[in-house]
Amino acid sequence: MKITTEQLFILGVLLRIGFFLFGLFQDKYMAVRYTDIDYVVFSDAAKYVADDKSPYQRETYRYTPMLAWILLPVTFGGNWAHYGKAVFMLCDIITGALITEVLKKETPGSSTKDTFFQRNKTTILSAIWLLNPMVITISTRGSSESVLSCFIMLAVANLFRDQYIMSALFLGLSIHFKIYPIIYLPSIMLFLASKKPSLIKAWQNVPFLGWVNTTNLTYLVATLASFAVPTYLMYDFYGYEFLYHSYLYHLTRLDHRHNFSLYNLALYLKSAQDYLPQNLDSENLLTIALQSIEKAAFAPQIILSGLVIPLVLARRNLTACFFIQTLTFVTFNKVMTSQYFIWFLIFLPSYLATSQLLSKSNARKGSLMLLLWIASQGMWLFFAYKLEFLGESTFTELLFSSSIFFLVNCWLIGEFIALA
Repeated sequence: MKITTEQLFILGVLLRIGFFLFGLFQDKYMAVRYTDIDYVVFSDAAKYVADDKSPYQRETYRYTPMLAWILLPVTFGGNWAHYGKAVFMLCDIITGALITEVLKKETPGSSTKDTFFQRNKTTILSAIWLLNPMVITISTRGSSESVLSCFIMLAVANLFRDQYIMSALFLGLSIHFKIYPIIYLPSIMLFLASKKPSLIKAWQNVPFLGWVNTTNLTYLVATLASFAVPTYLMYDFYGYEFLYHSYLYHLTRLDHRHNFSLYNLALYLKSAQDYLPQNLDSENLLTIALQSIEKAAFAPQIILSGLVIPLVLARRNLTACFFIQTLTFVTFNKVMTSQYFIWFLIFLPSYLATSQLLSKSNARKGSLMLLLWIASQGMWLFFAYKLEFLGESTFTELLFSSSIFFLVNCWLIGEFIALA
C-alpha cells in the first residue's frame, strides 16, 4: 500500500478548512476567541494603510509595512475580513508542497521490497508539516508565520533546483520580513563554495577567502539587493518608524509573557525596573546584570547559529544545518513562543530524511528526545497557567522550568548534530 501525496494534500486542505470554520464558530459563540490577537493588529494596520496612513499608528504593529499592504483586501468589508487567514493558509499549503519537493530530492526511490515507511517516506515526513495541528492552528488563527515559511522554503527549493538568483531573491525578501533568516546566508555561501573554484587561485587554501567564488559571491550580492530594495522603499514611505518598529525594536524588546526563554524572568525584572524604589543601589549586581540583558542575549545566539554550526555542517548536510541553526537560534533567543517552533519545523522533515535518527538503532533515543522535549515544555506551561490564570506566584518554578527546557534543547542540539 502506498499513500499518495495527492491524498495527503487533500487531507491537509480539508483540515485547514475545518479548523478555520471551527474558528468562526468559536469566535461567535465562545468566551475565548480563536482568532489570534496578531490578526486583529494586522487588519487594523491594513485599514490605516487603506486610509493613506502609517500602519505603525496601530500600536504593537512590529512588522514590515509590506504585510499590511498584502492584507489590504481585509478592509473591503464582509467576508473579506477573513482574506488574511486565506492567504496564510495558502502559504501554509505551498510551504508543504515545497517541503515535499525538497524531500523528493533528498530521498532515494523505493522498491516493492522496502518497508511501508520506506515506500511512503516522503509522504509520511511531509505530513509532519501538512497534518500538524500546531501548524494548522497557527495559520488558521491568523498568524503570519506561514508567509515567512513560504519565502524561506522558496529560497531552499530554488537552491536545490540550481536557480541560485531566484533563491537569493526569496532569501533577501525573507530577511526583509524578519531579520533572522540571515543566519542561513553563511551556510549557503559555504555550500556553494564547492560549486566552482576559488575566485582568486592564490587564495584557494586560505580559510574563508579561499571559499569565495563567482557563484556564492553572486548569491550574496543578489540576496543583499533583494533585502535592500524593499527595505529602502519602506523607509522611503515611512521613514525611521519603519526601521524602529520592524528591526530596532526587536533588539531591546522585553516580552516576558508566554515566553519559554531562559531570559524570561530577567526580562520580567528588567521591565519592572522603572517601578523599583529609587533609593536602591544602582550598582548592585542585579541592576548591572539587567542593564543590557536584551542586547547581550544576541551574542551566543549569533555566534552559534550564524558561524559555528554553518562551519560544522553546511558542506556536509545543508538542510540539516538549516534545521539545527534554527533550533539553536530559537533556543538561545530572548523571546521564545510556540509560534517560533514553526521556524525550525519546516526543516525537520528534511533532517529526518537524511539523518540517522530514524534508524532502528536510534529508535529509543529518538523517542526519549521527543518525550523530554514535550515533558519539559509541559512543565513550563503548567506553572505559566498557575501564574497567569490562577494568580499564583510561580516565578521560581518558571525559572526552573525555563532552565530545564533550555538544557533539554541544548542536549537535543548536540544529539541532532551527532546524528546529522
